Amino acid sequence: MQIQQLRAFREVAAELSVTRAARNLNYAQSTVTAQIQGLEESVGAALFDRSHRRLALTEAGARLLPYARIIIDAAEEGRRAVAAAQATPRCDARVRRVRRARLPS
Repeated sequence: MQIQQLRAFREVAAELSVTRAARNLNYAQSTVTAQIQGLEESVGAALFDRSHRRLALTEAGARLLPYARIIIDAAEEGRRAVAAAQATPRCDARVRRVRRARLPS
């Protein structure tokens, strides 16, 4: 299970269209289809019902969707946290322990 697969899954679930999801993600339709198929292989279940020329979430897809959203949100939050940490100026001052030297008498 890869984050890009989950993003594709979330977008297809929102649009109920591989074509619109691909357009929104700036991917080729075949790429989105491959990502969905890879995710379905990974979870061992069909995530969409592709009958009647319409897409609909299967029960497995409906169960996975909230977790996909949580994972994607957590990944994006982590990315933002790292970016913020890199953008924050750091003070590089180091305190060194100074040995007491004996002064000549």
